[in-house]
Amino acid sequence: MADTPAPVIDKEALKQRYAEEREKRLRADGNDQYLQLRGQLAHYADDPYTAFVQRAPVADHVTFAFIGGGFAGLVTGARLKEAGLDDVRIIEKGGDFGGTWYWNRYPGAQCDTASMIYMPLLEETGHMPSEKYAHGPEIREHCVRIATQFGLYEHALFHTEVEDIRWDEAAKVWTIETSRGDCFTAQFVGMGTGPLHVPKLPGIPGIEDFRGHSFHTSRWDYAYTGGDPADPRMENLADKRVAVIGTGATAVQCVPHLAKACERLYVFQRTPSSVDVRDNRPIDPDWFGEIATPGWQDRWLENFTANQGGLTMAEDWVRDGWTEISRRVRTKIMQLPPGEMTIEKMMAVYEDSDFEKMEEIRRRAETVVQDPETAEKLKAWYRQLCKRPCFHDAYLQAFNEPSTQLIDTDGKGVERITEKGVVAQGREYEVDCIIYASGFEVGTEWTRRAGFDIAGRDGQRLSEHWSKGMRTLHGIHAHGFPNAFFVQPTQGANLISNVPHNLTEAGRTIGRIVAEALSRGAEEVEVTAEAEQKWIELLLTAPERLIGGPDCTPGYYNNEGQPRGPEDKLNFVGYPAGALAYFRYLREWRDKGDFAGLEFR
Repeated sequence: MADTPAPVIDKEALKQRYAEEREKRLRADGNDQYLQLRGQLAHYADDPYTAFVQRAPVADHVTFAFIGGGFAGLVTGARLKEAGLDDVRIIEKGGDFGGTWYWNRYPGAQCDTASMIYMPLLEETGHMPSEKYAHGPEIREHCVRIATQFGLYEHALFHTEVEDIRWDEAAKVWTIETSRGDCFTAQFVGMGTGPLHVPKLPGIPGIEDFRGHSFHTSRWDYAYTGGDPADPRMENLADKRVAVIGTGATAVQCVPHLAKACERLYVFQRTPSSVDVRDNRPIDPDWFGEIATPGWQDRWLENFTANQGGLTMAEDWVRDGWTEISRRVRTKIMQLPPGEMTIEKMMAVYEDSDFEKMEEIRRRAETVVQDPETAEKLKAWYRQLCKRPCFHDAYLQAFNEPSTQLIDTDGKGVERITEKGVVAQGREYEVDCIIYASGFEVGTEWTRRAGFDIAGRDGQRLSEHWSKGMRTLHGIHAHGFPNAFFVQPTQGANLISNVPHNLTEAGRTIGRIVAEALSRGAEEVEVTAEAEQKWIELLLTAPERLIGGPDCTPGYYNNEGQPRGPEDKLNFVGYPAGALAYFRYLREWRDKGDFAGLEFR
């Protein structure tokens, strides 16, 4: 039987459609279209999970203070404890460890990257993930496991926000003040506030007017919906009309559960997500026992990063949507004649491959969704990496539920909120509850997201040092801020597909540096101005990212479609040779032992 020929793709027509869909969604206000949770909206940020406990202010000294109790704080804290530090203090605005996994307890919350590489310190804790893509309760439990095993609860401060950090030149310590009246000092500080912890609301007129119930997905109100993260049946919604505003990664995961629970569910869409196959499944303990030999997680991390980065590997152990993107492109590039392997040809191959994949994803919507009109509205008209790729095997199916209705706004978004409900396309939809799946602040200034600025040597603020773009060595050290470390992806590997790998390597680096400083009796560790400048010059040779892009549909990957200034490249750039090369470079830099570019004083 002859193979079915691949559909013919009209590339020019697709480019035109992509441009038209982008144009519909462009807004002059960019990131300013979203509302900060202040004033009348401040209650949307309240913690519904852990009761606030009064305590006396802290006034003491610790060797290391880390701001943020998510993966960054956990992996760094674990490495510091391994290095022999007994007094590591983690300051966290939530009521427990977990970071984004503390806050995001919405039904269906699940990691988008394979658990074997996403969940840090699996080998150290001896934990086997239960499934290829673990759900939120298991990930949150793993965070508690790490904190318990490494003794990080002892000095931790929860429901506490840093308000000021300043360097004391005479005492060679950092003074930290918090929202709980604490004022203590630390020889070293680490920043791991993360990009996904400050919820935002869409700037829709009338949000304060709604008389029903409403909440943000990162503050899920199970007291209202019923159920809990481990059993999200939400029986209280059986007689409720519910609106979900937003169709990004969070909605893709929670809508299937809401579709089964609500009397009526309206899903308000400005831009559809691309939703590919998830193919989640349990992890077999016998198989895990065979592969979990010493060093297994590092090998898996390297294998994923290599495959995802387009390198030719003998095997792809993870085999997910991320590595498939690179494998698909790499296969086509290898078919080019040797003399035609130019940058232009390879980019053309990437473009062709993306057209084919996105056509496949759009056909999936046609196949899965029974109503042709709804299926058409769920098609994503942009490149796969223009927005966060989604993978799910129940989201599209949710629109086959008779109780679920997609309200597509043709790129315009919701018009307004009334006392009774939501207005879109000129029609009011009366609802009992509005759930905002509107995401988090990503493109705003670091200090705004962190909630504080840092005053370094001579009182220089970090916001001043980074006023013309972020400036670091390795994404970890900033000149003028001795004994301070930053744990985040930018100016390092900048690996978006598996963010915890960035944090894991930064934590190892910080542990080694602090141990070295203490062994030398050094009071200060600081990157030199020359080393910082050389690193910046190297970063500026990096090619433009394939993720996002000025011609993409607006979103947080591309600054909501707004042009970036020349200095903005420094806020999103990574190591020119790629993530795997950066991780190998950083490991060699650590192992060499002279910590080139740093001064120990």
